[in-house]
Amino acid sequence: MSAKPSFLKRMFLLLWNTVNTIRKLIINFIFFGVLAIIFVAVLSSEDEIMVEDQSALVLNLAGNIVDQKHYVDPFEAALSQGQENDPNGEILLADILYTINNATEDKRITNIILDLANLQSAGISKMTAIGEALTQFKAANKTVIAMANGYDQNQYFLASFADKIYLNNKGMVSLDGLSRYRLYYKAALEKLKVTTHVFRVGTFKSAVEPFIRDDMSEADKESSKALLSDIWQSYAATVAKNRKIAADQLVLSADAYLEKLEQADGDSAQMAINMKWVDELVTADEFRLAMMKRVGVDKEGKNYRQISFNDYRTLTAPQPKFVENDSIAVIVAKGNILNGKQPAGEIGGESTSALLMKARFDPKVKAVVLRVDSPGGSAFASEQIRQEVLALKSAGKPVVVSMGSLAASGGYWISASADYIVATPTTLTGSIGIFGMFATFEQALSHIGVTSDGVATSDWAGLSPARELSPQVAAVIQRHIERGYHEFISLVAQERNMTLEQVDNIAQGRVWTGKRALALGLVDELGDMETALSKAAELAQMDKFDVKLIEQELSAEQQLMQQLLGATASYLPDSFAKTSLVEKMVAQWAGVYEEFSKFDDPNNAYLYCEQCSY
Repeated sequence: MSAKPSFLKRMFLLLWNTVNTIRKLIINFIFFGVLAIIFVAVLSSEDEIMVEDQSALVLNLAGNIVDQKHYVDPFEAALSQGQENDPNGEILLADILYTINNATEDKRITNIILDLANLQSAGISKMTAIGEALTQFKAANKTVIAMANGYDQNQYFLASFADKIYLNNKGMVSLDGLSRYRLYYKAALEKLKVTTHVFRVGTFKSAVEPFIRDDMSEADKESSKALLSDIWQSYAATVAKNRKIAADQLVLSADAYLEKLEQADGDSAQMAINMKWVDELVTADEFRLAMMKRVGVDKEGKNYRQISFNDYRTLTAPQPKFVENDSIAVIVAKGNILNGKQPAGEIGGESTSALLMKARFDPKVKAVVLRVDSPGGSAFASEQIRQEVLALKSAGKPVVVSMGSLAASGGYWISASADYIVATPTTLTGSIGIFGMFATFEQALSHIGVTSDGVATSDWAGLSPARELSPQVAAVIQRHIERGYHEFISLVAQERNMTLEQVDNIAQGRVWTGKRALALGLVDELGDMETALSKAAELAQMDKFDVKLIEQELSAEQQLMQQLLGATASYLPDSFAKTSLVEKMVAQWAGVYEEFSKFDDPNNAYLYCEQCSY
């Protein structure tokens, strides 16, 4: 008789605890949600962004300038948002251009101050677009000023567009030219007894060389030297024109540099003045006082009137609007071309195809601009994307490709079938070639006493990373690669109205700048995104249109998390976002792993341009 009440008691106690736990979770969720909203509202009211008349826009560009940001989880995004000058962050080129163009029309903004201390990389084509926007700003009788403790080569390219360049009196300008050095793994793989099987077509298809050589081939040296010389010529011509100096005075030989340094009594900053690289040497406080005199004093009386890039972008960002008019869709294909579904910042055979398909079935979209910024990758995924480009054309929607910094190998494959191709003069494109690669570990396993043996009904059934690859099977794979190369040059010949011989002569894996590619017939016009949009409108016979960006969308939960965490990010301790030395070292090794992980094609066939990094 006593067991029954005890059982009922335990059952009701369990039920009550369950209900009570759910109740607490709901109450806590509501409580902390409301608390977060109140906290964000308080912060927003206290930190209202305002632009004073006669203000300077501080264009503090930090991190990497990109066409599309990588996806980051909400917590990581919150940490990075808290660091306005995060050197590991990313800034959209479109945001920079929109901000400068808006400031050009904004009567409250009279000056732009270039703060480039934390700018890491951008690519000459992207920096040229920013420079052109700065030139338009100056044409509106406004002034651009650059100030830094020191300038590296990328930073100086943008600084050259300024009316006046300031340098810290203990700083220097580092102009080194361009180089291309790689790590080679052949000897290391041999010591590890790893057998690397490489199949390729193309004299200049050098992406596989690190796995089969211990040095750079003569063919790779030849093409790399020509490519770097072409890019440097564009860099030097632009900077020399901006600074009104001779192009050969930018990078000096070691002897000439030492002579100029001696003339400045060993002072790098004074040498920069003598070489006319900069206009004035100042301390940080002297620059502050000079700007206070130029644009006026802020409300607190401690600094010059200014607004940061992030604050001004937030204040003037266009509000999302419902697209009522016919539109041109812009789809960004940025990063390595991989298989399947990939997050933003990478190109996926399925995910990028899905974006193109979305544009195809949107009745408001009448044309598409595909922004390509990619060194290529998987041959299979590249073809998936190209098939969607063909489907768009079949649906009567013109496709125009706008090439960014890179559109090579697989990046060119997905571009080739477009109705029109626009590149910048310094776009790296071409690299028309193909290779296959995989490794087997029979020697490494044998070295530790592990062997593989058995029977199979065919030459194919026994293929395994643990077994040696037979010459007969290797010959078959090589034939597939040769067929892939023939398909590549045939595709280019058909789409660009060229003969196979003409394409083969400029293919072989050779990389070209956009300027050379135009002369060779690989692209149709030199220009920027605006050029591509205008051409798309012309092909679609549109006089009036909206621009609609089609991209991967965050879920409602992801948006909520980023908004809540992002609003409080700047109040987190700096230590939360700092990167330790150990983490930096791990990141370097992760880069080597990432290089290997790029190769994920199901058929082990790749359209990839390793040469496109410089």
